[in-house]
Amino acid sequence: MAAPLDLVHRRALEPDRRRLLSAQPLGDWLGKIFGRKPGALAAYERALTHGSQAAENYERLEFLGDRVLGLTIAEWLFERFPQEPEGALSRRLNALVTGPVCAEVARELGVVPYLRLGKQAREDGAADSDNVLGDVIEALIGAYYLEHGFEAARAFVRKAWDDRVDVHTKAPKHPKSALQEWAAAHNRRAPEYEVVDRSGPNHSPRFKVKVAVGKLAEATGEGTSKQEAETAAAEALLQQLGG
Repeated sequence: MAAPLDLVHRRALEPDRRRLLSAQPLGDWLGKIFGRKPGALAAYERALTHGSQAAENYERLEFLGDRVLGLTIAEWLFERFPQEPEGALSRRLNALVTGPVCAEVARELGVVPYLRLGKQAREDGAADSDNVLGDVIEALIGAYYLEHGFEAARAFVRKAWDDRVDVHTKAPKHPKSALQEWAAAHNRRAPEYEVVDRSGPNHSPRFKVKVAVGKLAEATGEGTSKQEAETAAAEALLQQLGG
């Protein structure tokens, strides 16, 4: 006996479609996170669209949003820490706009159900990729900036990043710089980094990097980019060395 029509349709729903059915309408969600509903949805829909789904995807908006985010955070840090030199402000900025931090913001705001992904990207886990989520939140910032201007985009970024700006009482030192300084202070060879593994699809790669200080010690780290994996490896080796 054939299955009832509604059951057939329910089984046929793809994961993205099922998530969208359980989520509030896109316009309502955007109104919630930005504080005002968009006049038109086209740019925001594009900001949520991965390259595996359509040629008109989030990449151009991500390029724009990345600059809006960077300027907003830089201006904010300049105001918040008036006594800090450029180097310290740069370290704070870099810590606040990394892919993992942007992805964390995206998850907190509930971006995942609204992602538009191709079948292969869904199967490869793009919905949980820091690279994808980080790019999408920047693309949404870009779309919001285009509709409402810099003042509105700045207010959104400050609200979304508010509890992160004061996490460090002192400007964080990048693990790679800290490891380099440790090696110099202990008369050791400069750290050497090597990619030992790369896996995953192009849109969501995983890198494994090994770092060694001569023959003294070595450690590995993983990340969604070579730089992120190097940072993780340096941090692991610093902990091992007690640095």
